[in-house]
Amino acid sequence: MIVVMKQSATEENIQYIIQKLHSLGLDAHLSRGESITIIGVVGDKAKFVSENPQLMEGVEKLVHISESYKVANIKFHPEPTIIDINGIKIGGDNFVIMAGPCAIESYDQLMASAIAAKNAGAQILRGGAYKPRTSPYSFQGLEEEGLRYMKEIKKQTGLATITEVTSCKAAEIAVNYVDILQIGARNMQNFELLKEVGKTKLPILLKRGLSATIDEWLNAAEYIMSEGNENVILCERGIRTYETSTRNTLDISAIPVLRSKTHLPIIVDPSHASGVRDYIAPLSRAAVAVGADGLEIEVHPNPSMAMSDGSQSLNPEDFKKLCDELKPYIQLVGRKF
Repeated sequence: MIVVMKQSATEENIQYIIQKLHSLGLDAHLSRGESITIIGVVGDKAKFVSENPQLMEGVEKLVHISESYKVANIKFHPEPTIIDINGIKIGGDNFVIMAGPCAIESYDQLMASAIAAKNAGAQILRGGAYKPRTSPYSFQGLEEEGLRYMKEIKKQTGLATITEVTSCKAAEIAVNYVDILQIGARNMQNFELLKEVGKTKLPILLKRGLSATIDEWLNAAEYIMSEGNENVILCERGIRTYETSTRNTLDISAIPVLRSKTHLPIIVDPSHASGVRDYIAPLSRAAVAVGADGLEIEVHPNPSMAMSDGSQSLNPEDFKKLCDELKPYIQLVGRKF
């Protein structure tokens, strides 16, 4: 349920509603827009309804929300969420690019990737320290050693950093090294992990599960947000379909659908969506055109020697070329990059 306040409502009116909700053991989420102020109600709304809130001073109307996700719902928060990471803004009219290797292999490899990312204009360095691989015999990542590399390279380059965490223990360690935690597709419904990262103060990039519906995805975001961390970034990385010519199928329609359902920023990962480096550029252009807030792209100094996902990684030259090609598209849709 949301409480829509009148334009004439005073701050005293607003605070009265919030205090009333708290006194009933309910959570209140205040959202102020340019022309509207709303208060989201989380908990047993029957307690509040019994108080006849529609008669309280400053209240215009009550709106019941049928969706199971509340805090992530655009009805709770009509204004787009903008996440600020050391001056790098994700959401709103900003456009962000995250780039780097699928897996951190060495300090030199990560540094070369970071230099390539920064030279092309990317603002955030991605790198996998914990790798959930399909085969248990595949390279699983450098874990904390890789995180130490990320922290050191951040100091030298000024790039913000993001890494995937695969367990509660990994999350507990990673918060000391990076700026953003990523929840991968395989862990989208790992609810204990979602609740754990929800207790951190770091922004969380939540990738869509391989076969997840959009509502399931938003409910996964709700798990994180319900723990107090509302800095969630959604990442469309392709879903599993019958098509075999690409690794996954990029659900480009998910971006406008999400826009109608949530206030959270939306990133597209064309690398995992396609699994083929030749398709990364056209899918990136499509993501910009359809309204994504940014991209996450795999970049490796020597993709042919990559220990993970080399076939979907760009080399530094191709990544720079792509970023240069994207700039006019980004400007055309009114974004800042």
